Amino acid sequence: IIFVARYLSRNQDEIRNFKKGFLPVLIWIMLICGLILPANLSTAAILFLSCMVLLMVGRVRILYLLALIAIGISFVMIFFVLASKSEQQNRTGTWQNRVMTYVNPEEGDNFQSDKAKIAIANGGVLGKFAGHSTQRHTLPQAYSIFIFAIIIEEYGFLFGAFPLVFIYLTLLYRAGVIVRKCDRTFPAFLAIGLVIGVVIQAFVNMSVAVGLIPVTGQPLPWISRGGTSLLFTSLAFGILLGISRSVEKKQ
Repeated sequence: IIFVARYLSRNQDEIRNFKKGFLPVLIWIMLICGLILPANLSTAAILFLSCMVLLMVGRVRILYLLALIAIGISFVMIFFVLASKSEQQNRTGTWQNRVMTYVNPEEGDNFQSDKAKIAIANGGVLGKFAGHSTQRHTLPQAYSIFIFAIIIEEYGFLFGAFPLVFIYLTLLYRAGVIVRKCDRTFPAFLAIGLVIGVVIQAFVNMSVAVGLIPVTGQPLPWISRGGTSLLFTSLAFGILLGISRSVEKKQ
């Protein structure tokens, strides 16, 4: 994200030119996402989508972005076909099982998603109050991947789900405020890129908890248990606060 923001800032005059402006950053995005893909499809997809949003903000032609999305989807499909035929152990089997379980729940083990749905149903509108969750004792990854379901069970949609969604949308709005105040392109691109990544990850986690998409393993930023996630989310917001402080000092 930092590299893409810096590249867009330094090449605004040529960014709409495919060969001189778009192709160099395209190579690096595909390379980094391709290195992450074999071990973690969801992280690679979130990073790729964050870069797409950042490139769109950076005035890259929509036609180029559509072509890049098509290339990314093709790359994933080719990798999946090659990896599925390989005799070495890889995560393609896990991806396939998760998708098939999501499409046809009766054909696979959907224990985690079912427990999360039970937790959400138990919570209802007002919840069962803090500390009264019953599914947290039996739901695997209850404090990381499915923490959103436990929050709904204890605090309900009214005091749990809606405030969390509002907080992440507020973060996105505040990033927009910082961007409008920036007088230089690099901090503006960097601020929107970092927040977009965090917000996308948050909505992916919440979508998994409520059953909108297959299980991905993405934590909920700031809330899920996990030291590495907290460390890098804090790093991103530290950079964002530094940008905000420099803007306020100039004003």
